[in-house]
Amino acid sequence: MIYLDNAATSFPKPKTVVEAVVRQMETIGGNPGRSEHQGGLAASRIMYDTRQKLARLLGIEDPLRVIFTLNATEALNLAIKGALKPGDHVITTSMEHNSVLRPLETLKKQSIETSLLKADKTGLVSLSDVRQALQPNTKMLVITHCSNVTGSIQPVEEMVKLAREHQLLSLVDASQSTGSIPYHIEKMNPDLLAAPGHKALLGPQGTGFLYMKPGVVLQELKQGGTGSESENLQQPLTVPDRYESGTQNAHGLAGLKAGIEFLLKETVEAVREHEKKHILQLKEGLSSIKGIRLYGPESIDQQGSVILFAIRDLDQTQLNYMLDQLYGVSARAGLHCAPLAHQTIGTFPVGAIRFSPGYFTTKEEIDQALSAVNQLASDF
Repeated sequence: MIYLDNAATSFPKPKTVVEAVVRQMETIGGNPGRSEHQGGLAASRIMYDTRQKLARLLGIEDPLRVIFTLNATEALNLAIKGALKPGDHVITTSMEHNSVLRPLETLKKQSIETSLLKADKTGLVSLSDVRQALQPNTKMLVITHCSNVTGSIQPVEEMVKLAREHQLLSLVDASQSTGSIPYHIEKMNPDLLAAPGHKALLGPQGTGFLYMKPGVVLQELKQGGTGSESENLQQPLTVPDRYESGTQNAHGLAGLKAGIEFLLKETVEAVREHEKKHILQLKEGLSSIKGIRLYGPESIDQQGSVILFAIRDLDQTQLNYMLDQLYGVSARAGLHCAPLAHQTIGTFPVGAIRFSPGYFTTKEEIDQALSAVNQLASDF
């Protein structure tokens, strides 16, 4: 199998990630924060260590500002629904994932207004458009760092700076960048940042986090047991306990810790350079195939490890199925849970095929994938 669907979830995982999950399940056990026996204490230490290592990887000064979630979707819902109130106005873009668009659409029922800024054909959003969309009741700017459709890397530092100048909350969806595109939280300076653990952080599915800048307070989405202040029927207000009710995924977090340790050793900068070579190879190879249309930025410096293409005006989902069944190339076709992004670049409603190489993808695998696309394009 040639796996080119890392934008959905990374595969394979480092061996140490698998070993960490198994070790947690087989030899440690325990409910983090709930029990004083050895297993419970060990599970609590794993959670704390994972927070610390993630903070180190991303440049977060206080690890307790990392809120663990089930995935990026839960983190984005907490950030959006926990911050907004009736009458607020939100600025976001046409390149967002449904994990942003659907919560905002739901909040329209609560008289929360949204302005959707349309990106250009390469998937990039203008800073001047953000400025023009400002209203007296604007409360939040929500922006994806790297598009899961085109790989377009938005100028988030400049946008966050603009939001801060106008006293807006800034929320960055870093689902496609965390672990594969270097950034430093303190330099980027967002109020909120969400990401999954199972993509470029190389951890298991069922893991994610929300970073909350010191001073930011959200209304929690759920209440329940936290292992702290158990004598009190009111939800604790301390961070991260306030936002982490219920038993945490200690097995998954053990694996996430191992994934982060792998990245700390290899460095995100090395991952980025490795994946840029893959994208350049794919761009050059796909461009030479007759009948292929490429989408996204021209420069790989503005593009994450995602490349989108279509083979003529054919059924792209059927072609993607054939890539898998006939050639063993695993990719993703369709609308990628981002319909407005496809409307923006002109691939709606048919969609397109997305290749997303990862750190473990090889040059030879890219060559084989290009050969498969060339054969399909020739056959049709």
